[in-house]
Amino acid sequence: MAALTFGFLMDPLETVRVDHDSTFTLMLEAQRRGHQVRYFEQPWLRFSGSCAEARMRTVTVRREPGRHFDILDEQVRPLSSLDVLFLRKDPPVDADFLQATQLVELCNGREPVFLNNPTGIRDANEKLFGLRFPDLMPETLITRDLTAINEFVARHPQGTILKPVEGFGGQGIVFLQPGDRNTRSLLEIITLGGRKAIVVQAYLPESRQGDKRIILVDGEPCGAVLRVPAHDDHRGNMAAGGTPVKTSLTPRELEICARLKPSLQERGLYLVGIDVIGDWLTEVNVTSPTGIAEIDKLDNTSVEAKVIDTAERLVGQRRR
Repeated sequence: MAALTFGFLMDPLETVRVDHDSTFTLMLEAQRRGHQVRYFEQPWLRFSGSCAEARMRTVTVRREPGRHFDILDEQVRPLSSLDVLFLRKDPPVDADFLQATQLVELCNGREPVFLNNPTGIRDANEKLFGLRFPDLMPETLITRDLTAINEFVARHPQGTILKPVEGFGGQGIVFLQPGDRNTRSLLEIITLGGRKAIVVQAYLPESRQGDKRIILVDGEPCGAVLRVPAHDDHRGNMAAGGTPVKTSLTPRELEICARLKPSLQERGLYLVGIDVIGDWLTEVNVTSPTGIAEIDKLDNTSVEAKVIDTAERLVGQRRR
């Protein structure tokens, strides 16, 4: 395929970890194929005239910590100048994030191929989307009602996991057991005194062996990594200190992937990371799922090649 222009809406490039960051891995693969790579940050996005535009940096990238990119040029360009746009801004999915997903669509009919589709991102809250498949999920309650939360905790002697709906990277996740004297105080803090709904989920003891991140590309599983929590923590997220371990997919996990595929494809969610503990789906990550670099290293594969293949295919389909 002729060279394309790939854009990445992401967090500051200066802050990425070159041995871990999935967005950086995607940039490297696009560059390896001869495509031009541009990036911009959410505050650089704006609308002017008839098309959304942004201050974009054209860059070359390399896996050298501390000197991992060079800026070739920097100027304001319309989003219609991009063939592909990866929406890879990390959560939280707040008002600014949602506004950005709306702005990028304002291209007067000349929008790039989106990975992922901004409408799909808005539709698929990472903590809530899986609840469309309740038989795949552990018992889950979404509420701000302190009495209901207390009753849920009391019914689950093995424990309960509490999560902020908009959380990411393991931030704000709390483990509670019945009789914990901190319960009332913790619930007041995490729900802002009953003003903010949270995720309340039955604890899965299998989480001590790790939670599995599975990367889906166009609905198909392309690799997985088991994230094992530290001995003194209940979170397997690598951002929270979890250790990546080589793994494979079970028949149940393949079933979960197959069940999700039509809904993901329907929404243009081409790059997704789902989290599975034991036999249960716990999250569907669509904003900037991680794990690609770890899967590549553990399985001696290239998940990013399959992602860029998909992007090139979508551009080709549109041009035809």
